[in-house]
Amino acid sequence: MAQSPPRSGRPPIQQLQTVADLLDTPALARLYAHILQHGPVTVSKLVDELDIPQGTAYDYVQHLETAGLVEKTRDQRPYEYDAESIALTLSTDGETQTITPALIAAVARRDQDEDIDVYIERHGLDGLAVALAYAYEYVDGTVNHRIAARELDLSPLEAEIILQALEPVATEYVDAVA
Repeated sequence: MAQSPPRSGRPPIQQLQTVADLLDTPALARLYAHILQHGPVTVSKLVDELDIPQGTAYDYVQHLETAGLVEKTRDQRPYEYDAESIALTLSTDGETQTITPALIAAVARRDQDEDIDVYIERHGLDGLAVALAYAYEYVDGTVNHRIAARELDLSPLEAEIILQALEPVATEYVDAVA
């Protein structure tokens, strides 16, 4: 079962498809996370700052705008875009997970951070979401890698590696959790 408040009048299933695209496409996730953190921005600024082809940037922004996750904040050229924060909670068979901007930002790093990519391959996106929750506690000092390893059923080395890989995301999005 999925729960999502209506965003910009867009149908929830269309938004769900776009969120699935964000989780499956690190470059799209990176663009969304950048707009959310640094918006409003123009597409040309996205091209420069993210080093992505202009056509791809326009396609991605259009895709996110159609789903209601990004909207124009300026009606004249060059258009500026800002992103809407995601909070999508999914429940299946007694398991619940929330897709947050921080999780999208962690997925966005998959192409550039081999440790996150390997962790997703081994433990899936649900495993990454759980590790991200521990990363917040790791950043504030309430959990160390040995506690996370024990509770996540990982080796201490693997726990340390993923916590360090997720530390920048947890630090960047700590205010969103508080």
